[in-house]
Amino acid sequence: MEIVADLHLHSKYSRAVSRDMNLETMALWAEKKGLNLLSTGDWTHPLWLREIEQQLQEVESGLFKLKNNSNTLFLLSVEVSSIYTQGGKVRRIHNLIFSPSISTSEKIRAELVKRGCNLNSDGRPIIGLTSEALTELVFSIDEKAMIIPCHAWTPWFSLYGSNSGFDSIEECFGKYAKQIYAVETGLSSDPYMNWQIDELETRTILSFSDAHSPAKMGREATVFAPKNTAENSKFKIQNMTYGDITAAIKQDKSAKLKIGYTVEFYPEEGKYHFTGHRNCQFVQTPEQTRKNGTICPVCKKPLTVGVMHRVEELSKKDFGKELIKSNSNGVKWILDPKKIHPPFVKLVPLNEIIAESLGLTVASLRVKELYDKLTLTFGNELNVLLRVDSLSIQKEAGEKVAEGLQKVKKGNIDISPGFDGQYGVVKIWNDASSVAQDKSSSQLGIDF
Repeated sequence: MEIVADLHLHSKYSRAVSRDMNLETMALWAEKKGLNLLSTGDWTHPLWLREIEQQLQEVESGLFKLKNNSNTLFLLSVEVSSIYTQGGKVRRIHNLIFSPSISTSEKIRAELVKRGCNLNSDGRPIIGLTSEALTELVFSIDEKAMIIPCHAWTPWFSLYGSNSGFDSIEECFGKYAKQIYAVETGLSSDPYMNWQIDELETRTILSFSDAHSPAKMGREATVFAPKNTAENSKFKIQNMTYGDITAAIKQDKSAKLKIGYTVEFYPEEGKYHFTGHRNCQFVQTPEQTRKNGTICPVCKKPLTVGVMHRVEELSKKDFGKELIKSNSNGVKWILDPKKIHPPFVKLVPLNEIIAESLGLTVASLRVKELYDKLTLTFGNELNVLLRVDSLSIQKEAGEKVAEGLQKVKKGNIDISPGFDGQYGVVKIWNDASSVAQDKSSSQLGIDF
């Protein structure tokens, strides 16, 4: 049994977010995607909190579902943007707040308003509190709440960000550093990159989508599973609580659940993986950045330092080769050599695979129809990407789509890395054999 969770989402009340990000549509897409547990997102916004109260009912302590009996569960979470000055530098830090109840959410809202925070203009509010002060406020109201740094490496708005972040969790959160149990990878980093940071060895590495539209939900996700065989036989999703999720994240010894694995975007596809300058279409690797510096040779302005360079800058380790094992379905999994963290898998969204396989755009009607056909036939998108064999895909979608899916499972793809706010470009049909062969010697055949 698995609980596939996407706990960083936004509602229609956040800027640049689809109007379709309402609770009913989110629940419908969760079933297409293979998600069991969603973030409500944006509960600091008064109109959205009202919709949450009107449309959701609590089914177990701290978890909710739609009153129309949808199977999708919701957890109260919100992303907050803190902009403040600390150490003589402007800091822009985004944090997730998990709340165990609507009552707690209302109390946190009230305290933020007392401190002059404008919660009405954006579902992801901008506040002037430091990360430490925000954490103190939240924990003073309810110790069951949880603070998680969002997309921890994004240059402009994150814990470790190259432009406005910190070098450590303690520097950012002060006396509450030990109560920061996890970080979110963000699209431009993956768990392997985060494993290189000493202070993250004992913390949980989470991945969520930060989706602004239903179709983007689940592009990254964290999969919870019963901690042992005995729990697996008796654990029921419908009886799961908020405390079960947070205990797993905290790695409590008494937790019923653990994190089984995470689903990842290819970090190269993220918008800030490499260092560069979008306006000049200039990009460079971490090695080139160390050699040439961070000034654009075209316009002489500062480059946006990429996530990969920033990880290498803060790491005290020599990056080894990824430990890769492929299961019987050809899916390539990356394991932690130290066996501290759970494995992860890197995927390309199904609609992107279909579109490139057919030479169409993601928005084309044919791609949408084939996406719906495959997710309906095989249950959901995650099943199609991870579990359905190539022959079955071929029968439903044709040889080219089946081949594209198999190439993604094996990692036989080519990506031009993203930089300075520009997404990387995935090319499934380029000759990517040299990319795959780099790590082929460490591949073993096991099942997950």
